[in-house]
Amino acid sequence: MGKYKLIAATGCATGIAHTYMAQEALEQAAKKAGVTIKVEKHGQTGVDDPLTQAEIDGASGVIVASDVDVDADRFIGKKLIKVPVAQGIREPDKLVDRILNDANVPVYKSGSVKEKVQSDSSKGKNGDSLWNTIYVSLMNGVSHMLPFVVAGGVLVAISFFWGINSADPKSAEYNYFAYLLNTIGSSTMNLMVPVLCAFIAEAISKRSGMIVGFATGMIAFTNGTGFLGAIVGGYLAGYTIILLQHILKPLPDKLFRGLKAIFLYPVLGVLISGMIMWFISLPMKDLNVGMMNFLKGMENGSPILLGLIIGVMAASDFGGPINKAAYLTGTALLAQGNFYFMAGVSAACIAPPLATGFAVLFNPKAYSSNERSAGYVNFLLGSTHITEGAIPFAAKNPLLNIPSFMIGSSIAAILTYMTRIQVPAPHGGFIILPLVNHPILWVLWIVIGALVSGALLAVIAGRQAKKHAVASDVGAIDVLTGERTEAEPEQSAPTKENESFDPGEILAIDNIQLDVSATSRDEVLKYLADFAVQNNLADDADKVLTKYLKREQEGSTGMQDGIAIPHAQDATIHSSKMLVIKLAQPVEWQTFDDKPVDTIISFLIPENDSGAHLKYLSNTAKLLMHSDFVQKLHQAKTKEEILNLIK
Repeated sequence: MGKYKLIAATGCATGIAHTYMAQEALEQAAKKAGVTIKVEKHGQTGVDDPLTQAEIDGASGVIVASDVDVDADRFIGKKLIKVPVAQGIREPDKLVDRILNDANVPVYKSGSVKEKVQSDSSKGKNGDSLWNTIYVSLMNGVSHMLPFVVAGGVLVAISFFWGINSADPKSAEYNYFAYLLNTIGSSTMNLMVPVLCAFIAEAISKRSGMIVGFATGMIAFTNGTGFLGAIVGGYLAGYTIILLQHILKPLPDKLFRGLKAIFLYPVLGVLISGMIMWFISLPMKDLNVGMMNFLKGMENGSPILLGLIIGVMAASDFGGPINKAAYLTGTALLAQGNFYFMAGVSAACIAPPLATGFAVLFNPKAYSSNERSAGYVNFLLGSTHITEGAIPFAAKNPLLNIPSFMIGSSIAAILTYMTRIQVPAPHGGFIILPLVNHPILWVLWIVIGALVSGALLAVIAGRQAKKHAVASDVGAIDVLTGERTEAEPEQSAPTKENESFDPGEILAIDNIQLDVSATSRDEVLKYLADFAVQNNLADDADKVLTKYLKREQEGSTGMQDGIAIPHAQDATIHSSKMLVIKLAQPVEWQTFDDKPVDTIISFLIPENDSGAHLKYLSNTAKLLMHSDFVQKLHQAKTKEEILNLIK
């Protein structure tokens, strides 16, 4: 059995795509870091590649990128980072680097000071925050509840093939087989409340919490509190067990562990949690009924407003808390016989991935080959209600792309609500079309929404491609794994198979200058523009300078360790070339480490470049990640030394 330097666990509420995207991203990041890793996946079919105790004992660190409970107590005594699954997709390199090199990463349950990590939207998600506990436990409940609703909803919907009243013995449409399907489906869907309640509690206080959660959930279901009662009951049951664990702590585990687990926790937990749920059931039921009536009223009276809200929620974070709130509400209404609400939610979730496919069809030149391939794959993913493929497209330019997705999702949801379409299952996408009351119309509305979003995305991508023609030097986003890869150039003519895109190929000794005098960034850029014309690399210094300055306005090209890589693309530039200058004195430049710059590696790119400059930029950026190269570059005193170093 192999020994792994790192181990990880990934999981999401639906257990379909996020789980495996995070796995792939972490494995690729570990490979780049030169370490071995094993990733345990928590999907809808259970746990894939479970970690053994020997593998846990042999690992130096653990990364948990999951929205569901993965039994972190297995990792007591290990350095552990715990983040949402989306962060595992977006920032795998950062997570691997931290677990390997950050001495502040805490040892799980060692009494260490809690790690302070900055992250957007929720700070300090390391597994210890209250918000993270609440969110993960809710997603744990949703992931276990979902198959019951899917199975039950589909069976109930199939029973309607014999007539809407085919399960009613008093109706002329009555059919025994339809009655059987309806009864089995309804019974399965009724398990939604106790299962949701039980597994929320299980994520908080393990097996004892699950037992008390099932009992509390059955009381909530019997008293008609709906999914709101299930959620409240889950946290009530889970924290009741936590409270009992503290109260009964004086009883030594060595003597009373069995008594606690088999008798004290279940009996006292069910008594306390059950009684509280019994007495709050009436207001919970009223609240649940009121919310359902309000939503039904919006379906009938304000379908446009409802569709707009659902579309914005579904496309805001693609599987995050806001999206899940809409999805959970639709699932709960589905379990109570409302098939209208879920139709709009599903439409809003299916439209974004389809939109990415249309976007790459509308404007293929604005996307890398990886992105185009992923867009085509998203036609398949989206049609099966897998939204995750849209995430990296949204992340590429969130301020513009996310609103574009919201517009298309809202259009799809609004049209769905206005035409009273019913969808009886919370997942499956176009696979469940035979169960939809107006299948062709539903697909049409989704496609219309996706086309609108796709057109907007294509326009935005086209403008960004022109505006940031050289800004994508870090490569393209691989939309299946969420990681950045080297950009693949669009070839206008065949290239040699052995072409290496070595930066030294475009650097000549005459294009290197030492001890250049400049007092500011702009003076450096003006010198570069004049230097390019002086060496017959460009025809118009003013135009080249304008492109340099425009590029800096879009985002600083300052790197770190005193290095900047400004670049300009213009029709007056003859061919791709590199300039290297070393300054007599450092100048202020916005850099990653906030230090001044004294070494400049600049790229000149012609207007109609084949895309090869992206390779040169990417390979240069790789060189700058090696400390020995940077050190030698700073120590170089002659043009020959610099040329030999880069070549």
